[in-house]
Amino acid sequence: MKSLFLLLCSLSTAFAGPMAIFDGKSFDGWEGETTKVWRIADGVIHGGSLEGNPQNEFLATKKQYQNFRLTLEYKLNGTEGFVNGGVQFRSVRIKQPPNEMFGYQADIGAGYSGCLYDESRRKTMLSKPAEDLIKQAEKPGEWNTYEIRAEGPHIQLFVNGVRTVDYTESAPDIALKGNIALQIHGNCKAEIAFRNIQIEELPEAK
Repeated sequence: MKSLFLLLCSLSTAFAGPMAIFDGKSFDGWEGETTKVWRIADGVIHGGSLEGNPQNEFLATKKQYQNFRLTLEYKLNGTEGFVNGGVQFRSVRIKQPPNEMFGYQADIGAGYSGCLYDESRRKTMLSKPAEDLIKQAEKPGEWNTYEIRAEGPHIQLFVNGVRTVDYTESAPDIALKGNIALQIHGNCKAEIAFRNIQIEELPEAK
């Protein structure tokens, strides 16, 4: 009975509901270029610059996640180039070049918000909503909510509560666990901001 009680306690702790993975004031639990690219102000993570971003940059969690529900708010503003960013998940760093990552990306901006892209791996758009759907859902230049649900091979994306992607991975060699990361795209003059980043870890999908 005691061992069963301890098991139940550990399970309730592991899946205890949404938890903040950004404390609003520091990069504890995160890694990336935090001297020139990423910064914190008033509880918000800012990435990139309107002066120009020469290459892709990612701010990644040190912890890896498998099954989860991730929610956050984002805002993207830009003046020139491919004004774009995203949220990586089930992703890992590439050794060369070290600024890159590969894995799933919930895309943001440049006409791709709400899309599911495979960054640096298959390098293809895995699922794309109808253009009219995302135009109705997203508020360009303002704060928007993004929700990412990953349960086993099943992935869903929501922008401001509107489901834009309902995708099931069929490739057997694609990793279902990895880091979460925030991206600002290169070759643009743009700044992206993120706040209220929370994750709810979910049990293994059946």
